[in-house]
Amino acid sequence: MAATTDWAGAPAVLRMILGKQLQALRRRAGLSYDQAAEALDASHSTIRRIEAAKVARLRAPVVEKLLRTYGVSDPAEIAAFLETVREANQRGWWHSYREVMPTWGAAYLSLEQASRQIRAYEAQVVHELLQTEAYARAQIAAEGPHLPPALVERRLGLRMRRQELLRRPDPPRVWVVLDEAALRRPVGGDGVMAEQIAHLVALNERPHVTVQVLRFDRGSHPAMRIGAFHHFRLRSPELPDVVYHATPTGAGYLDAPEDVLVCRETLDRLSAQAAPGRRTAAVLAEIRQEL
Repeated sequence: MAATTDWAGAPAVLRMILGKQLQALRRRAGLSYDQAAEALDASHSTIRRIEAAKVARLRAPVVEKLLRTYGVSDPAEIAAFLETVREANQRGWWHSYREVMPTWGAAYLSLEQASRQIRAYEAQVVHELLQTEAYARAQIAAEGPHLPPALVERRLGLRMRRQELLRRPDPPRVWVVLDEAALRRPVGGDGVMAEQIAHLVALNERPHVTVQVLRFDRGSHPAMRIGAFHHFRLRSPELPDVVYHATPTGAGYLDAPEDVLVCRETLDRLSAQAAPGRRTAAVLAEIRQEL
């Protein structure tokens, strides 16, 4: 089995792909976790961690031994797989921002960079991929009131760098439902918000971006007790959809099909309840006039 490299520069996602492929090879060989572990003189948990991409790096000798244990003998196939292992062990461009990233940040950015579609509901703030520099700076400063100005600028640099994916030749489809509260809260002041709203109007004109506003007058909705969450559909067919949601202590990721289905259906209902994308400009203009 040759490993795919359709991963958009996201090492963590590439390790997920390789883990899925190693799992498929093990099952095809009819081996249990324990039997595979015997080949490495390791515990079954080691195999589980490799297959679940819970390791920071994949060791090429370990992977080669697993491939041969699973019946892969073609030297060219093994060489191609190990070349992909080397790619998976490279650091993402965001590693240079590691001093301002949360512990879960690398996983999130890998998903973001490797997605062909990103859908999201935002309850309190404009989605980070859609923020202007002034809005982002004000939000970062508010969330970290004791941050030195240099670190605020570093976090801002990371956020602006992430937005480059919207300008790629093959950008992901980005579809965001914004609660009206996110636009009524004057982050950075009225001037910053006016600029931010104009930016959303311009982004919504791009063919791969859809922004919808969920107005207050639409009443209750299915995400009122949930808060913000993001749904990633990855480019690689080997991987399932993943849902990210913030938690009080960090981040949560869901990939069980039943959980992802609930989140996707919630996004569908929110989208149906929000103003259609073609009316976004008019809705935003109305809100901007009231600043």
